[in-house]
Parts: sequence; structure tokens; C-alpha cells
Amino acid sequence: MSVANKVRSPCVSICALNEEGVCIGCHRSGDEIMSWMQLNNDERREVLRLVAEREKKALI
Repeated sequence: MSVANKVRSPCVSICALNEEGVCIGCHRSGDEIMSWMQLNNDERREVLRLVAEREKKALI
């Protein structure tokens, strides 16, 4: 799969993990960040779904 077809990283260049091990910038866990390059598009979409849930909770 070409780079153009890969699901893009949600990284916003604010890289710091909170006390729960989740990035305050992109809302991915440390493990999700480290494994991102090896994930296929379906796995990346699942991470993005989890990111959306975490982001929503952070806004509450």
C-alpha cells in the first residue's frame, strides 16, 4: 500500500503522556504511538475510534 493510501497519524506535535499513559496532544496511548507504523489501515481506524472517545472524555 502506498503512503498516500495509509490512514494518517493524529499526531499534532504536542508529545507528552499524562498520568494514564495517554498523549495530551493526540490522545493515543504510548503503545499505540509506538506501534502506529506497523498497523494496517483497519487497525489504525480502530485506534482513531479510541482516540475520538478519549478526546470526547477529555472535553467533559
